[in-house]
Amino acid sequence: MRSLSPTPVILGASRLGEREGGDQLADALLASTIGYVDTSNNYAGGRSEELLGSAIRRAGGLPQDKLVYSKADSEPGTGVFDGDRVKRSLDESLTRLGLESLPLYQLHDPYTISFDEAMGAAGAVPALLDLREQGLIGAVGIASGTLAQVQQYVDTGVFDVVLSHNRYTLVDRSATTLFETARSLGMTVVNAAPFGGGTLANNAASYGYREMPADFAAHLERVRALAQEHGVDLAAAALHFSLRSDLVDATVVGIPSIERLAALPQLIDAEVPDAFFDAVDALGEPPASGND
Repeated sequence: MRSLSPTPVILGASRLGEREGGDQLADALLASTIGYVDTSNNYAGGRSEELLGSAIRRAGGLPQDKLVYSKADSEPGTGVFDGDRVKRSLDESLTRLGLESLPLYQLHDPYTISFDEAMGAAGAVPALLDLREQGLIGAVGIASGTLAQVQQYVDTGVFDVVLSHNRYTLVDRSATTLFETARSLGMTVVNAAPFGGGTLANNAASYGYREMPADFAAHLERVRALAQEHGVDLAAAALHFSLRSDLVDATVVGIPSIERLAALPQLIDAEVPDAFFDAVDALGEPPASGND
C-alpha cells in the first residue's frame, strides 16, 4: 500500500476547458494555496489536462507544494479499457501536463469493461500496478460513481486510494460502508462532490444530477430548515461535513470558474457549530438518494 498525503481540500478541474477563460482559471488553480488539483484524461475531451499543462509551462514548472492528480480513461469512441489503453492514457496525460510522473493515477469510470476483464493479466489494473512499480505513478486509485462497482475494486486490496462522488454528503451516507472498508485496508479516502452536484450549494432541484426521490427531497428540506434555524450557510455545512469526517482524508471541490475559486476560502473558514450536525444526525439515516 502506497501512502498519499493529499491536501484536505483538492481543487477539481472536471469543468476546466468547457467554457471561455480556461487559461485564466488554469493559472488560478495552479497558483491557489488551497490545495492540489484533480483532473482526468477525458475531462473536457482532454482540454482540462492541456490547459493545466500550459499553465505549468507558463509558471516555469509546478509551483512549490503543488501537485496534480489525474485518472486513466477508456479510449474515446471505442470504450477500450485494457492494459495497453491505460498505458496510452498515462502517456497522453503526461504529455499534456508536461510532467514525467504523477503522484496519483486512478482507474476512472471503468463502465465499458467487466471487473474480471479489468483484473485479468492484460487488464487495466495490472497495468496500473506495473506503472506504479516503474515509478511513473506514485499511487494507484479507483475513482467511480457506482458504489457496488467501486466496492469490488476496493475489496481486492491492491489499490492505494478510493474516490467516490455524491455518495457521502450531509444528506447522503450511502458510501459509508465503502469508506469504512477502505479505511480498514489503510487506503486514502477521497470524497468528491460534497455539494451533491450543486444541490447543497445552489438549491438545485436534482441531486447528483438525477431527480430526487420524494422521501429524499423531504429529508433535504428538513436539513435546509435546520441550517436556517442554526444560522448556518448550507454550502459551508456541506463542505464541513466532509472535512470533519474521520472517514475522509481529502475532499474534492469542483471549481468551474475563478469566482467559485475566490469564494471557496470563505466556505473553508466558516464556523459550523456541532449543534447543527447533532441536529442533522438526530433526523436519522437519510433515505436513498437514487445514486447507487
